[in-house]
Amino acid sequence: MTVTDSSGLEEALRDATPGAVIQLSPGRYEGSFVATTSGTANAPITLCGSKESILDGGGTSEGYVFHLDNVSYWVLDGFAVQNGQKGVMADTTTHSLIQGLSVSQIGDEGIHLRNFSTDNTVANNTISDTGTRKAKYGEGVYVGTAESNWCDISNCKPDASDRNLITGNTIFNTTAESIDVKEGTTGGTISDNTLDGSGITGADSWVDVKGNSWVIAGNVGTNSPGDGFQTHEILDGWGIDNVFRANSAAVNGPGVGYSMDPESANVVQCDNVVSGAKKGLTNSTCTK
Repeated sequence: MTVTDSSGLEEALRDATPGAVIQLSPGRYEGSFVATTSGTANAPITLCGSKESILDGGGTSEGYVFHLDNVSYWVLDGFAVQNGQKGVMADTTTHSLIQGLSVSQIGDEGIHLRNFSTDNTVANNTISDTGTRKAKYGEGVYVGTAESNWCDISNCKPDASDRNLITGNTIFNTTAESIDVKEGTTGGTISDNTLDGSGITGADSWVDVKGNSWVIAGNVGTNSPGDGFQTHEILDGWGIDNVFRANSAAVNGPGVGYSMDPESANVVQCDNVVSGAKKGLTNSTCTK
């Protein structure tokens, strides 16, 4: 099915069944759009378009431009998302793919996986110009929920948005972290992303991992205002068992390439590299 305007898109989303492919014609689609019907493993639901197919939320003070709401097996592919408080929000979403999007001019974070969103892939997107509403909320990709918001979002339980893959994205001109991973999340991967921190004013690193057992590998970062990559133990038992390998950190700042907190509970392999960091490779000891 090919759609050409906002009302047509809303109708197609409302009527979508497993296996549906919704093709966006070039043009501007104004509104806040939501998907509430799941696909299946053998018949995902796909929404696709080109960068000339622009979903426009109408303003950065409120609303999600596109909301995956309690669904599974969706593919968002190739179109542009702009001008909302949040860009793409995934709540209780599983086995879905967000790829090739251009996400920009967003009030807070660009792409957010939360409320037990698991086994998803965020791949090969270009994310920029976030945090135009509040700098400290302007992450490029955000996984999970801060502990202070668990009772609002995840029924007072840790937001176990687990096993998500964040890979191949180009993220720049964000006011907060390029990628922020919250306490409560486990077993994800951040790989092969290109990160530019020259726009960061509300944070001090490209990547901040507060969850457990994440692998952070093959990423390239430039122009961080503080450290390159960080872990933090916000709650006892979180921010541990994360592994950093084969990343490149051109920090050009006062910190380290890889700041581990706690130092002994995470692994920085010696194949990570750093330049421009006043305090060197890491505050811990690298592992060969």
